[in-house]
Amino acid sequence: MPAATSISWTAVESSGLPPDTTAVVNLAGQHFMDFTKSWTPGFKQNVYNSRIFTTRSLATVINKSQKKPKVFVLVTGVGAYEPSETNRYDESSPSTGQDFFSKLLVDWEKAAYVDPPVRPVIIRSGVVIGREGGMIKNMFLPFYLGLGGKISTGKQYLPWIHIEDLTRLIQFAIENEEVKGILNGVAPQVITNAEFTKAFAKSLRRPAIFPVPEFILNMLLNEERAMMLTKGQHVTPKRTMEYGFKYKYPTIEDACGECAHLIPKN
Repeated sequence: MPAATSISWTAVESSGLPPDTTAVVNLAGQHFMDFTKSWTPGFKQNVYNSRIFTTRSLATVINKSQKKPKVFVLVTGVGAYEPSETNRYDESSPSTGQDFFSKLLVDWEKAAYVDPPVRPVIIRSGVVIGREGGMIKNMFLPFYLGLGGKISTGKQYLPWIHIEDLTRLIQFAIENEEVKGILNGVAPQVITNAEFTKAFAKSLRRPAIFPVPEFILNMLLNEERAMMLTKGQHVTPKRTMEYGFKYKYPTIEDACGECAHLIPKN
């Protein structure tokens, strides 16, 4: 959003990074779960370009800088791992998926290449749990009214992280000089969609007995996009924890409890 302190992409590409920049964090990207947007070829291209081009632009500017930042942090997603009910993934697992999101993640992360001595850190985030946005914002009202329920069978894994832990992980990656490479930005507790549904409904003291059939989501969102809700991955933060990162919200009960307030906090 334009503001007095904002810097345009054009300005960054022409003038470089602001003086004395020590860290660059890229969170840019078209929100692909914007349900007001149809899953058209044009929208898919926007989803792709908004990630690849911004990342490549920042990496290029960093590589051209005379005084380079110490670290470049890129937040991507667990879509790098192929959806599966049987596979187990950590940061050493290859990106082998053939779906749109898996291929996007491969190109996205390749675009983040920076020359030494800049430390590259890629945080593959799970679903971000927070009251003011994302999944919780979209489902709060129906769950609060007692109309919530699991998605499809509910057996699909749901990699997740509380928004405060994600921001703390970004800060952790910036401040710790030994941290580099891929980190899974997910909580250590592995859960399914059904387990999340139960925890969120319990935190609101509401029932959750209205499942959402997979075919409904496929029809409303397009099957290719709906798979982000109907499919899942078993992802653990092995390297994240080996580096010593401590979670404030390690369980889904903790995270949902923090989000169970009717009015978003300012």
